[in-house]
Amino acid sequence: MSSETADRILEAACELIAEDGIDEVRIARVAQRAGASTSLVHHYFSTREELLEQALIHSFEQAGDERFGEEVAAGTAVDGLAAAIRESLPYPGGQEREWVLWVELWLRAVREPDLRPVAARMYDRYRRWMVDVIEAGIESGEFAAGTDPERVAGLGVALLDGTGVRALLGDPAMDVEAARELVAGVLGDALGIDPKRLLT
Repeated sequence: MSSETADRILEAACELIAEDGIDEVRIARVAQRAGASTSLVHHYFSTREELLEQALIHSFEQAGDERFGEEVAAGTAVDGLAAAIRESLPYPGGQEREWVLWVELWLRAVREPDLRPVAARMYDRYRRWMVDVIEAGIESGEFAAGTDPERVAGLGVALLDGTGVRALLGDPAMDVEAARELVAGVLGDALGIDPKRLLT
């Protein structure tokens, strides 16, 4: 399988999901956007549902690499968590597109139980990434000893989801910067550090 070709098809699917919603995406439109034939798309993805599922996973994995990848891991745990908070909110551009894809997945999974395990696996991976950063900070002495990484990571994911949705919807009381400050404040208190350190 040509990874480059498959990735191009998945990127095209992600763009169309973000632009028009998951229910409007068709194989023919993905093929056109990717500069490929419909038979080539079917060569890599046997059904439309498989393509859509893999597109969502593809976007999620790319976002995870940016939020918790090697560059983040190379710095301090505080820097890593600050970057994760910043990268996990719907700032205009690529991050906002990722959020639109997430909302599409949530809505689809509510109606189609077969997609719920996909969403659950993504959430588990997301939470695990955050747990790893927090555990590294406890081990290095940056975060308070006795902190429960699972609890704080769960809190972080919930806060990012809740404030992120409000920011995505244009809630005047919760723009992206306000969301970032709220998440940093709660997690900073939970980890025993100055929340301002999570706003770098």
